[in-house]
Amino acid sequence: MKDLLQNSVVIREPVGLEPGYWVGAPGAFYEPNEKAWYLTYRIRRPRGVEPDRGGEARIARSRDLAKWEDVWSVTKDKFESASIERSALRRDKSGRWHYFVSYVDPADGRWCVSRLSSDRLESLDADRAVPVFKAKPLGLEGIKDPWIYQREGSFSMIVSVALPTNKTTDQSHSTLDIFNTGECVSATGLAISSDLEHWQWKGVVFAPDATGWDRYCRRINSFFAAGPNRAGTRLEAFYDGSASHEQNYEEKTGIATSTDDGQSWKSTTPDRPFFTSPHGSGCLRYTDVQLLDRGVLLFYECARPDGAHDLRLAITNVGDGSFP
Repeated sequence: MKDLLQNSVVIREPVGLEPGYWVGAPGAFYEPNEKAWYLTYRIRRPRGVEPDRGGEARIARSRDLAKWEDVWSVTKDKFESASIERSALRRDKSGRWHYFVSYVDPADGRWCVSRLSSDRLESLDADRAVPVFKAKPLGLEGIKDPWIYQREGSFSMIVSVALPTNKTTDQSHSTLDIFNTGECVSATGLAISSDLEHWQWKGVVFAPDATGWDRYCRRINSFFAAGPNRAGTRLEAFYDGSASHEQNYEEKTGIATSTDDGQSWKSTTPDRPFFTSPHGSGCLRYTDVQLLDRGVLLFYECARPDGAHDLRLAITNVGDGSFP
């Protein structure tokens, strides 16, 4: 699978060509009725460059995985937030769209996840956001970066969570970015749903060990069912890892495996990352894997030689171009 990265293409470039300018945090969704792909992504500028941090999130559409047209966008001020992060998009059986967005909650400075729903994608409205998960009621310091896996009428949402440590205080949220303080640990949580509207929190399912290249962060970004016909009893995941909060924005990608319920993950790359960029910090993160009938898609954010991050797609063995 590493050979995939050598054949990647750039989907979106950052708005600035130096460190701190990123475009990425992808979340892919295939709509079979339209035979089209949808991709959520986030645009970021350095702190102090307005609108700084995660200022805008967009949704792009493609019929051929080559040309992507932006069809919707939202800016952080619509949530009165300091930053937007990774989001997820799905459509339910009735055809209603659901957009799960993570942003810094202006009420308490903690990352949260909310849902925007509409019968028409272009009518998604931040003013009608419905909270899905707030951090404090779950005993967390932050919750963000949703990604959704669908199988047999059920949905699993994995999220990045900030776990408290002996360094965590109320002042940890004064920066409006707990993950960048060194006063938490970055782990992965899980929730399940049957309708995309009501979610049951299952808890933390993957957390860092005391040692290793990923001893600060283990953030699962996506997973797939491995085994015969991709319906076996094992799940495999791509996760972001880092040794400390100082690498919070420059994570690298590891591999983890779990039983079929997705609640007992174990790293299979404890000694070193599996995917890295050959450029800059080596960052390669937010890997979203999508399986085709005859191939694999990997959407990911990647460090460039100039220190910025771009949004890439690696694709292989798509045969005649048909999709799932």
